Amino acid sequence: MTHETPSPRDLERIAWTTQILGAGTTQHRASFDAGFRSYWRTDTSPTRIVMDSPPGLEDVAPWLEIRDLLRNGGVRVPEVLAADIEHGFLLLEDLGVNTYLHDLDADNADALFDGAFAQLAKLQAIAPPTGFPRYDHERLSMEPRLFDEWFCVRHLGMALDCGEMEMLDAAYLHLVDAALAQPQVLVHRDFMPRNLMGTSTGESPAVIDFQGAVAGPIAYDPASLFKDAFISWPEDRVQGWLHEYHRRATAAGLPLPPIERFLHDVDLMGAHRHLKVLGIFARLNYRDGKPKYLEDAPRFIAYLDTVLPRHPRLAALHDFIQRRVKPAMAERRNAAR
Repeated sequence: MTHETPSPRDLERIAWTTQILGAGTTQHRASFDAGFRSYWRTDTSPTRIVMDSPPGLEDVAPWLEIRDLLRNGGVRVPEVLAADIEHGFLLLEDLGVNTYLHDLDADNADALFDGAFAQLAKLQAIAPPTGFPRYDHERLSMEPRLFDEWFCVRHLGMALDCGEMEMLDAAYLHLVDAALAQPQVLVHRDFMPRNLMGTSTGESPAVIDFQGAVAGPIAYDPASLFKDAFISWPEDRVQGWLHEYHRRATAAGLPLPPIERFLHDVDLMGAHRHLKVLGIFARLNYRDGKPKYLEDAPRFIAYLDTVLPRHPRLAALHDFIQRRVKPAMAERRNAAR
C-alpha cells in the first residue's frame, strides 16, 4: 500500500480483493488516472489489477458496457475476472507495466503503430449501438470553450475583449462544422500511446481507458494517436503514418474520404482537440489539484503552430495565439522563476 494509514475506501478495496484472491494478498498502486479511478497491482502469481472506480464519481458500468462492445468487435481489451459493479471494483488481467508510451522510440515506432492501426480499424468498424453517446453539435461546441475559459482566462489571467471572443466563436464554429461533416464512426476519444499496451503474446496492442467512447468523426482517433499529450514526432513521419493508416483503413472498408480531404480533416480535428486539451490541463490543475499535466501545454501550442497556418479560416486564431497567448505564457513562466 502507498498509504501509511489506509482510507475507508482503501480498506473496502482490500477486503474485496482478499475475498476474491485469498487472505494475505497485498497490492500497490499500479497507475494514476486523470479522473477518480485508480488501479492497483496485486502480489499474486500471476499478478492482477484491481480497478477502483468510486460510485458517484466514476461509474464502472459504462466501462464494462464499452469493453464488451469492443471485445465483441474483435478489439483486444483487458479480461475481467471478477466484478462488484455496485461498489465499483473490478479484478482485471494484468497486461504489464509498460504502455506504448514507455516503449515507443524512433526505431520501433513503425512496427508498434502497425499494431495500433489494426486495433483502430477494428474499433472504427464497430457500429455504435442505438442510443450510444454522440459527438453532437452541443458536445463539440462545448469542448474548445475550455481553452478560453480555463487556459486563457483562468491559467494565463488574460482578459478577452468582445472582438477576441467573436473571433474564437467563429474559429470554434468552423472546427465544429468540419467535425460534423466527417463520416461518423465509433470514437475512442483518447486513442493514444498511453492507452495502448503491448501483450506478452506479441499480438496487436490491448486498448484501455475507453469508457469515454462516442459516435463521432472518423479523423478524431488518428489525430489523437500521432499528436499525443506526452510524445511528439517529426511532421514528415506523422504524415507518412497518416497515409499508411488511410491506405489500410480504406482497404478495410472504413468510410474514409480521399487522402487530401482526410489530411485536412485530421488537421482541423486535431486543432479542436488541442484547444480542448489545453483547457482540460488547466482545469485539472485548478479544479482537481493535478498540476503535472500543464507541463505539456507547450507541446499542444506547438501542434497548433504546425496546423493553423495551413488553414486560412483559422488565421485569426493563429494570430491570437502568437500575439496574446504565447506572450502570456512567457510572462507566467518568468514570474514563476
